[in-house]
Amino acid sequence: MKRVLACLAALGLAATSASAQPVPFKGKTVSMIVGYSAGGGTDVAGRLIASMLGRYLPGEPQVVVQNVPGAEGLMALNFFVQQAKPDGLTITMGSGSQAEPAHYHNSQSRYDPSTFNFVGGAGRGGSALIIAKAAEMRIHAKDGPPVVMGTTSGAFRSNMQMAAWGKEVLGWNLRWVGGYRGTSDLFVALDRGEIDMTATSNIAPIETMLATGRFKILVQSGSVRDGRLIARAEFGDAPPMPAMVAGKIKDPIAAKAFEYWSTLHSGPDKWLALPPRTPEPIVAAYRDAYVRLVSDPDFIDRSKRLADDFTPVSHGDTDTWIKAMGRTSQEALDYISNLIRGQGIGDRGLTPKTGTDPN
Repeated sequence: MKRVLACLAALGLAATSASAQPVPFKGKTVSMIVGYSAGGGTDVAGRLIASMLGRYLPGEPQVVVQNVPGAEGLMALNFFVQQAKPDGLTITMGSGSQAEPAHYHNSQSRYDPSTFNFVGGAGRGGSALIIAKAAEMRIHAKDGPPVVMGTTSGAFRSNMQMAAWGKEVLGWNLRWVGGYRGTSDLFVALDRGEIDMTATSNIAPIETMLATGRFKILVQSGSVRDGRLIARAEFGDAPPMPAMVAGKIKDPIAAKAFEYWSTLHSGPDKWLALPPRTPEPIVAAYRDAYVRLVSDPDFIDRSKRLADDFTPVSHGDTDTWIKAMGRTSQEALDYISNLIRGQGIGDRGLTPKTGTDPN
């Protein structure tokens, strides 16, 4: 709670005052574009914000969610930049993956998130690698049976890269087993001893495993707030991964690749934005409304019931995060792809199971 209050204070300092010019929202309807199907994490966050945002905008417009699923959010943002007018009546609720250069630097993409007008964001404070205590000694061993790291089928989750970097830079003795449908399946496998380690941002399953006394948090990603990397308080004294590898990556391209991962995973999970070229009075009105929204006790209570940690992020931190990722070179992105493939993660070396993770 202290961290949430500190973030709210920072948001208050970062907020812009709404312009004296009236913003004509009275009697209007605002469409919130969400690039995923109903029921997923981005959709749930968007609907929570949409349900209360209108009361803080001038004229109290209605805000409705419009799901535009396809190509992992790419279709929605193509629509957002090509067809949405910059009049304040269309906003988007985006995810971290939509902001990855590897996602939007392709021939099908028509958007560049660095041109968006960010209203604010929300994050969980970072992820953790949780490991069975009985397996911890093996991860540092030079030989012997490796620690089994569990991951999901489909797209490789960025929080799992903590283990990949541990193997690459710190010499961790581990092997990958994939094909799990989602976080719940991974933690069932962890409890049964099918795997020794996995990663998540979700507090609830971690707390359940720690309560058994058989598991511990090995390392965490940390998160950036007000330009500083901070550890997540709920993860105790587990060291942040950037501190673990500091000074150990000598190759400049590898260092840039790790910096990209650290930036990607320390930013907000979700973000709210207006289209490019939106007039400043409208942008200011939205930013002011967002600050007041996330400070509303009713909103805070509802957010805690929907997610284990909804931590607001200022529009300034969100914009800095997006632009830092956008400056990443293709060489650094290729390094990460080769790193993942070289460890047998993704399409090579892992046998996917059926089913998908709705979150």
